[in-house]
Amino acid sequence: MKRLVLGALAACIAAGTFITAQEVTPFKVGTFERQGTRPFVGVVLRDTYVIDLAAAAAATKASNVQAPSDMKDLIARYDSGVRSLIVAVVKAAGDPARAGRPAYIHEVKAIKTLPPIMYPTTILNAAVNYYAHAAEGQAAPGAVKPGYADAKTVSAPGLWERQPGDERWNPYFFLKAQAAIIANGETIRIPPGRTRIDWECEMGIVIGRTANHVPIDRARDYVFGYTLEMDVSDRGGRGDSRHGSDWLIHKSHDTFAPMGPFIVPKEFIPDPMKLKITYTLDNQVMQDANTSEAIHNVNEMVSFGTNIITLRPGDVIAFGSPDGVGAARKPPIFLKAGQTSVCTYEGIGTLTNPIGAAVSTTSSASR
Repeated sequence: MKRLVLGALAACIAAGTFITAQEVTPFKVGTFERQGTRPFVGVVLRDTYVIDLAAAAAATKASNVQAPSDMKDLIARYDSGVRSLIVAVVKAAGDPARAGRPAYIHEVKAIKTLPPIMYPTTILNAAVNYYAHAAEGQAAPGAVKPGYADAKTVSAPGLWERQPGDERWNPYFFLKAQAAIIANGETIRIPPGRTRIDWECEMGIVIGRTANHVPIDRARDYVFGYTLEMDVSDRGGRGDSRHGSDWLIHKSHDTFAPMGPFIVPKEFIPDPMKLKITYTLDNQVMQDANTSEAIHNVNEMVSFGTNIITLRPGDVIAFGSPDGVGAARKPPIFLKAGQTSVCTYEGIGTLTNPIGAAVSTTSSASR
């Protein structure tokens, strides 16, 4: 019997299906600040409590692994010790809701939540990666089936090889400026003179290790986890048609990249292609969809992105917006000061941001 058990155990390990006997308490990770102190990396439990990871590691001595200095360090060393540190600290901390809990455990509402990654070196955003979003924005309905390639579409050598029978259009990325990032709870500012500001509620794929020309079937190995990004968009144009679309004006004004509030490690999101999406503006549902409705999946987008540019731990790929954006409505609806934007993805979390008017250049905008 002993020989059979050992044989079965070895087979599980060889097949990659070995699971430790101890169940891991689900957690998220984020970046926080308390009373103006230096930002710290925290472990989030139940979306309510935050364990200061460095302080907890020092107090509990639950592991000999060095605590990460910031989120990029946590991500880069997650599989080489930091995950085990987090698991040990969470176990040692016990019930975070109990009376007399350790000083290194805080309530989320009592501290400041910062962008979870300060700041990604590269942010790639997918342009029109949902069939229904393609349909609502189609300039000439019926000309080409939304989301599908026209007769002139071919492979892009070294970037995207079209497979036999694949009728979808090729993936498309643009860069989002790092300077546009703000945190959960911070204000999206309407730029001076711009009146056609739109919402796009998106899932952010957080890269876990240096990735260059990653094959599609290995892409998951390079994903650390998932967060949220609001791809705020200026639909007002640049006043001329020079060089076509101007993605800088369109996408990268200050405050146009709310991100967070936290990151969920991929082990707690079994299938990122089966997540419910809800976006509300002043409690009115504007986007109601599912990631299963996307044109290209997570693995394909990671592979395509890394065929263009090397991505590093903490870089983010925004996966694209479902349908329901304001510009496609009849009549169009755009963001206005005083409203509240709420982007939710099942299992990942909720990103909430008030909308505010432009701030005078002689005063400082809320970050």
